[in-house]
Amino acid sequence: MTPELAPILIAGPTASGKSALALRLAELVDGCIINADALQVYECWSVLSACPDADEQAQAPHHLYAHVGKHAPYSAGHWLRDVQQTLNKTEKRPIIIGGTGLYFLALTKGLAQIPEIPADVRAAGNAMRLEHGKDGFIAFLTEHDPTTLANLDQNNPARLQRAWEVWSATGKGLSAWQADTPPPLVDPTKAAKITLTSDRDWLAERIERRFDLMMDAGALDEVRAYIADGWDPTIPSAQAIGARELVAYLNGELMLPAAVEQAKAQTRQYAKRQRTWFRSKMADWHQIDPAEQTSEEELRKIVSTFS
Repeated sequence: MTPELAPILIAGPTASGKSALALRLAELVDGCIINADALQVYECWSVLSACPDADEQAQAPHHLYAHVGKHAPYSAGHWLRDVQQTLNKTEKRPIIIGGTGLYFLALTKGLAQIPEIPADVRAAGNAMRLEHGKDGFIAFLTEHDPTTLANLDQNNPARLQRAWEVWSATGKGLSAWQADTPPPLVDPTKAAKITLTSDRDWLAERIERRFDLMMDAGALDEVRAYIADGWDPTIPSAQAIGARELVAYLNGELMLPAAVEQAKAQTRQYAKRQRTWFRSKMADWHQIDPAEQTSEEELRKIVSTFS
């Protein structure tokens, strides 16, 4: 891969300004923007997941946004295959941008070729999650797959359920599958890698302001449309930050101001988890503070440097 087409990777917490930076870089290097956010792939969440709007998408080609149906299963493996197809087709420099750390890890470290999880196993996992929460998965993995459990965020029910499903479907632990991982799609030594790191209070203020803008832009109508055919909190698309709180309001369980404040609090907690992930997994990436203006000269230097 020539330096002119070497991927640019931009990771950062929610509301940190990734889209604005990606658009600057797309103009600078004749790039296309590829989504690496696990919620922005769903067609049902253009507002609540802060997908680039029509004006932003008109400024540069955008890929893998809002292309997956509400009920469709979509994993890091699905995303990697979509990215590979996009890279094979584009003649522009790819700018891969998002806040889903697992996607970037799979992209640059490789992803184990785990078989598809049967529908009955997934249904059983969903039922177990509803009945027992994360504790049921932790108890099971403690007994059957402690190696995988030791490497998981035990406060993340989705990751715990995934490990439970893999063991239940294959009889082999997730960590054992990962030990047989093939080479990554993107060689991290041949990509420009950027993380956005900012002051916590600066980011919290942006989160507050952005959620208010989402409400003004129709987030409540989007949630209302989403639940028109039923609400299943266990499916991946239902994990959009703020969705549960707005559903609670529509169901008469919360007043709207309380729902909005709780959604903002959940967004701040999510951003905190993202920041922790990026500090742990991406310590060697170029760090940019989005609160400060980065010059065109500095950006050119960063995106021409690989390590």
